[in-house]
Amino acid sequence: MAEPVWEPLPDYRGYPPEEMAARALAFRAELRRRRTVRDFDGRPVPREVIETCLLAAGTAPSGANLQPWHFAVIQDAVAKKRIRIAAEAEERAFYNGKAPKAWLEALAPLGTDADKPFLEEAPLLIAIFAQKSGTRPDGRTVKHYYVPESVGIATGFLIAALHDAGLATLTHTPSPMGFLNEICDRPAWEKPTILLVVGYPKVGCRVPVHGGLRKPLAEISSWI
Repeated sequence: MAEPVWEPLPDYRGYPPEEMAARALAFRAELRRRRTVRDFDGRPVPREVIETCLLAAGTAPSGANLQPWHFAVIQDAVAKKRIRIAAEAEERAFYNGKAPKAWLEALAPLGTDADKPFLEEAPLLIAIFAQKSGTRPDGRTVKHYYVPESVGIATGFLIAALHDAGLATLTHTPSPMGFLNEICDRPAWEKPTILLVVGYPKVGCRVPVHGGLRKPLAEISSWI
């Protein structure tokens, strides 16, 4: 077993308390502007912007730093159409019997249904895969640990990075999503977790009114 190699913490920046508070407020305000959209403009997104955001997502912490994720970027129109057809088939089954009544009632204020035109209209889809195992630089196959947690954190980083770059996103999760392995040419041992729809909001795009309501701090946190 290799001995760990350590180095001084690089690039850390500390701030006075007043600046910390200001930065925290600014970051919160920026993320409060983020909204999920379902109407996308077809304008292409610069590839370098997406790649930079993917690299930001790749900085997320992961179990044993094994980085158990793969991001498949889909921009080909034929591939997007195949994904839409497969996803809508799963969605029709969901809305026509698979979904419990309580879940459908929770979705009702959003006005969603089995039709997913955004899967073709948006310039990009990013299929996010979780890897149960991987290959080390020396060729060894290793098991990955804390995979759902690690991939979830990386996905959050990616959504925040895309928003900060001026793009809108939609997290789409048809179930099951095995069709993405075939379309994206990914191995069966990778599990698709989220299909992230990415692009610019369409002119006149509308979103459900929620009044900016989020659960108050007292409901989402506690101090011990």
